[in-house]
Amino acid sequence: MIDHPRLLIVDDEPEIRDVLAPFFERAGYAVALATSGTEALAKTEQFAPHVIVLDVLLPGMTGREVLRHLRRRNEEVRVIMLSKVGDAIERGVAIQEGADDYVNKPVDLFELKARVEGLLRRMGRNEPSLGKAARLRSGALLLDRRANRAYLDGGPLDLGPKSFAVLEYLMSHPDELITRERLLNTIWGYSDEFSTRSVDNSIWEVRHALLDNARTPRYVKTVSGQGYRFVGEVEALP
Repeated sequence: MIDHPRLLIVDDEPEIRDVLAPFFERAGYAVALATSGTEALAKTEQFAPHVIVLDVLLPGMTGREVLRHLRRRNEEVRVIMLSKVGDAIERGVAIQEGADDYVNKPVDLFELKARVEGLLRRMGRNEPSLGKAARLRSGALLLDRRANRAYLDGGPLDLGPKSFAVLEYLMSHPDELITRERLLNTIWGYSDEFSTRSVDNSIWEVRHALLDNARTPRYVKTVSGQGYRFVGEVEALP
């Protein structure tokens, strides 16, 4: 992992900044703050953060607009979007536009820290951002974000939208324990309509499409009582 990580927190709510900044400073991070999209872009130039925690709903330039500016400039910085918006479509679009992760408010500090550390570990190994890659490959499995399709041995997989999103999220976080609750939050958004059973059903659909054996998985491993882990090596492709 990066020895002296730099974190930029972009949020117009002072109560969020006042909680996140000292928490990460105590954890050994150098922290810079911004309250608008314009300031975020300027601070990115000046501070060169490794990771940006970026609020979606900013005054003026939105967080997603900031993200698009960063990706057009081919910035290597990792970006975690932060939002009160409980819309799974909004989250999916942000991921497709190059966000590395998406976290709902109110923020669980230790969960956010774990996600930041996961991104830093990939940076420390000089691995490219999987969040902004147009395509992801793991052995015979190819996931094409632009086409919203996945292929195994060159043949298209029959996956529903939610199951495709689950596969995409797992491939974007290889070798990382992803809890059912995290998938539910990220893909569905918490709602009385859904439960972790929805996640399990999508995992079954993904495994069925991948011809993946749960006992000897090539791709998706169950971590008993906790969640899932993508165990295949993932390569970012243009």
